[in-house]
Parts: sequence; structure tokens; C-alpha cells
Amino acid sequence: MHCTNFSKICIAVLLAILWAGNTSSARDDGRYAGSPLKPWFDRLRSGQGLCCSDADGFVVSDPDWESQNGHYRVRLEGIWVVVPDDAVITEPNRAGRTMVWPVKSALGISIRCFLPGSMI
Repeated sequence: MHCTNFSKICIAVLLAILWAGNTSSARDDGRYAGSPLKPWFDRLRSGQGLCCSDADGFVVSDPDWESQNGHYRVRLEGIWVVVPDDAVITEPNRAGRTMVWPVKSALGISIRCFLPGSMI
């Protein structure tokens, strides 16, 4: 049986999508195992679900996030990404720092969780 070019392309696209979804999965490499905030981070969630851990999120410096027209935006990889309202964590920020949990896929970057800090 001969494969057509179209079926080869479809298989390649499907494999790329599966691979991209796999690379954005949560990880916990144990580097914060001793942090007193680890249990809090492990339970931290937005309207989109668990944020996964502080190992998956990272700190955002003040020039790279803002509130505009009642919504947050975060600059990731040089691009401003609008934070969905249901990705905003509304409980008090025990870490004190602004943090974001992005998800990269074949469609671009989306925000799973956003923890606003205080702008200084």
C-alpha cells in the first residue's frame, strides 16, 4: 500500500500536536520540596484548574505585566498575552511575587494561572 503525500502530512501534523501537548505537561522536579509554601502552591488553582506547582510557574517582573481595561496582560517571550479572567487567582498571594503558569502549544501561548503581586 502506498502512502499519499496528504496522509504523510496528516500523520506529521498529528504527531506534532501530540508532541506539543506532551511537552507542556506539568512537572515537579523537586527543587522546592523544602519550601514552607510548597503545600500552598500544590493546592493553588484558578478557574481553569490546578496550577500544578511553583516549579511550573515563574515570577514576572513588574514591567512584564499590567492591568488594562479591567484585565491583566503578561509579556511572555516578547509578546503581550491577555490573561483570561478565569485564570486569575483571587486568593491572597502568600508568595508576594507576581507569577504566571503559561501553557505552550502549537496554537501559541495561553495562561493557565496568573497570580498578581503588588506593583512597586
